[in-house]
Amino acid sequence: MSNEQKLQERWTRIEKAINLEKPDRTPVVLLYALFAAKITNQPFPEFCKSIKKSAEAMLKAFDVCGDADGMDYLGFATYGLSFLWLSKVKVPSIDLPDDVSYQVAEAELMKKEDYDVILDKGWPEFFGNYLNTRVFNDVNPEYLPFTQPPFDAKTAADPLGIPILTAGLPIPSPFDMLCGARSMPKFVHDMYSIPDKVQAVMDLMIEGLTKPALDISVAGGYKSVWVGGWRAASEMLSPALWQRFVWPYYRRIVMEAIDAGLTPILHLDSDWTRDLEFFKELPAKKTIFAPDGNTDIFKAKEILGDRFCIMGDVPPGMLSMSSPDKVHDYCTKLIREIGPEGFILHSGCDIPINAKLENVKAMIAAAHGQ
Repeated sequence: MSNEQKLQERWTRIEKAINLEKPDRTPVVLLYALFAAKITNQPFPEFCKSIKKSAEAMLKAFDVCGDADGMDYLGFATYGLSFLWLSKVKVPSIDLPDDVSYQVAEAELMKKEDYDVILDKGWPEFFGNYLNTRVFNDVNPEYLPFTQPPFDAKTAADPLGIPILTAGLPIPSPFDMLCGARSMPKFVHDMYSIPDKVQAVMDLMIEGLTKPALDISVAGGYKSVWVGGWRAASEMLSPALWQRFVWPYYRRIVMEAIDAGLTPILHLDSDWTRDLEFFKELPAKKTIFAPDGNTDIFKAKEILGDRFCIMGDVPPGMLSMSSPDKVHDYCTKLIREIGPEGFILHSGCDIPINAKLENVKAMIAAAHGQ
């Protein structure tokens, strides 16, 4: 089979799952970063400083892992995490030993009085100044994603027969961004002490928040876009806070992605089980629900399985610590009880840096029924 035929076959399999149809077999999609560097023997500093080099390792890793059906994204921008967390990022060989993973260094970079600055000057002006003076002020410019040569994942992967689901530009919620900028303890206090001011700032932030990622995704011919959620999870907040400060904004982001003709991948870290019913407000067959191993995926199937494709959810700990047989058994259970219609086999969030290669291969083998 030619690579062009592989690409078409794999996309057909994935799209049938998204449409809640039964594919010829369960598709399996890979998501990883430094795991790819580890299994291809690429030095971590090289991976973290260059989008192009990271993409090379990720493509090699796809072949090493076996016959999967696609990847969430291709090419890793380490400092791009700062756009999501509004935090500094520590990088191997610069802030950390060469063999240690990158780390988001959350701290109180945004002060309480900055809410008033945002309300006065607007979010775009504050955001640009904040990144330049508080986040990237001590970063070598050549390592920043927007200073590196343009990289198009589809151009690199399509000729190899590998579907790439997204342009690698997650859209965070205002909650998650402010949580990273203020730090979790400070931001929780803000929601109680100055709730109206926090909501007013979020209302400013949401205007135009999705446009850059959506425009790039559509122009690049990508079919999906990540809509991220981590600190905004149900387990982090009371129902009253979640319903005021999380769901209205998250729902709006998802709807704007759908209106742009993209399939939102709801990349949901932490436990969202309590509020699964709210997701019924979203249109059916337009969204991929992708929990990370903490949300009850079987409950998600019960509540949302007739509306959304579910993608998951092999836990990082299982990929790192379990045996191939246990991984295969769990994946087979997922395929049987979550699929066969409307299911994509996937790790819970990233395949971790310390995952066993034989466990990842066992996950792929389960999708093939082997």
